[in-house]
Amino acid sequence: MTGEGRLFRRTIGIDYSGAQTAESSLKGLRVYETRDDGTPVEVQPPPNPRKYWTRRGLAEWLIAELESGVPTIVGIDHGFSFPMRYFERHGLAPDWDVFLEDFCTHWPTDAPHTYVDFVRDGSVGNGAARSGEREWRRLTEEATGSAKSVFHFDVQGSVAKSTHAGIPWLRRIRSAHPGLHFWPFDGWEPATGKSVIVEAYPRLWSANYPGANRTQDQHDAYSIARWLQDADLTGVLRAALQPPQPEAIAGYAAVEGWILGASWPPQQESARRRRAVGRDAGKTTKPGYVNRNRQEVLHGTGLPGNDHNQVVYLLQCRDCSHRYGANGSDIFQRKCPVCGGGRPGL
Repeated sequence: MTGEGRLFRRTIGIDYSGAQTAESSLKGLRVYETRDDGTPVEVQPPPNPRKYWTRRGLAEWLIAELESGVPTIVGIDHGFSFPMRYFERHGLAPDWDVFLEDFCTHWPTDAPHTYVDFVRDGSVGNGAARSGEREWRRLTEEATGSAKSVFHFDVQGSVAKSTHAGIPWLRRIRSAHPGLHFWPFDGWEPATGKSVIVEAYPRLWSANYPGANRTQDQHDAYSIARWLQDADLTGVLRAALQPPQPEAIAGYAAVEGWILGASWPPQQESARRRRAVGRDAGKTTKPGYVNRNRQEVLHGTGLPGNDHNQVVYLLQCRDCSHRYGANGSDIFQRKCPVCGGGRPGL
């Protein structure tokens, strides 16, 4: 704990951009910071011919700034990981460091003169071998009710490009600072005095602060830095760093990542889903239970699942009669692998 009960002495908010290349000067790449009780101020790039930050320059600046040892929390507006279905499709261990290495091999978007679209169209890397579906969303994206999938390219408000452009730089920062805490992959509760990097979603907080004369990109970065400071001063940040409940959701989040400030269950879920969850809470593993996607529980198998402390249950699709295995914690959201576009059964 630092100062008067605070966790951090400095906050940094970054509104990210996946446009152009890692060397491009990007108007949409903005940085704000606070120190102690000071108001958020915009951080300009070091003096150079480029007017705005580049992704490479920003990563190098962060690496240098975090050398100081001042307890700092950094919020970055792009996805840090991918949905569990991506790990299953590509046979990856549910481990963030494994994911980082594998992703950067196929998506070298930190390479000089490389656009995200160069990898998408196959002229660089091998993005086709590590793809996902635009309808796949992480649980944390469902939790916000509005965050788009990390695979949903070419739409307004998309974070797909910034995510695919930004992940390799997370790996670079992690390599330069092995002791830095990347939340929640390194645990839900950072050690006292450690600096932390979190995934931020400024839409959760930006409406709380007047826009003044800032552009939207500036205001998003400002809002991240300001909320982190305010939440730390009031103790809200300590609660926000706790894992979502129930435990099965936190287990997914430790692999898929979690947006700081998102809560479970989703805040804007449909009335139909709220009724279903309320009616069936605690009953999802009982034979005869049918989830909202018409998947019926037949019986438990007693076999170990691939999630923490889970066992496999046999499910049957009521539409096509396909049978498959699933973790007990997944039953409420399972879709049929054959006719419903669901991930493969266990």
